[in-house]
Amino acid sequence: MPETVVITGASAGVGRATAHAFAARGAQIVLVARGTQGLQAAAAEVEN
Repeated sequence: MPETVVITGASAGVGRATAHAFAARGAQIVLVARGTQGLQAAAAEVEN
């Protein structure tokens, strides 16, 4: 069963990099951010 990780501030900087790192490990990721545009972009990146 893959681990589940909640990442706040996921739309930029360290949060976005953390999302990429956990995605590469195969984790299920919950992304949280204040801005929808950056959040959607980060989500699209880690889904790929």
